[in-house]
Amino acid sequence: MARKCEICNKGVSTGMQVSHSHIRSKRKWAPNLQRVRAIINGTPKRINVCTRCLRSGKVTRAV
Repeated sequence: MARKCEICNKGVSTGMQVSHSHIRSKRKWAPNLQRVRAIINGTPKRINVCTRCLRSGKVTRAV
């Protein structure tokens, strides 16, 4: 499973974790993905959606 939202294409971003003594190490920020049943082209389908898309109403959930 790719860690990517299938609606807005939001994925993992990378950067540096910086300690108090300024030692830098690589880290990742993963989006908050939920596997939901959504209506896609009139049929219910399971997709990975970030919570931002769920909250903003870009996805209609299948009941």
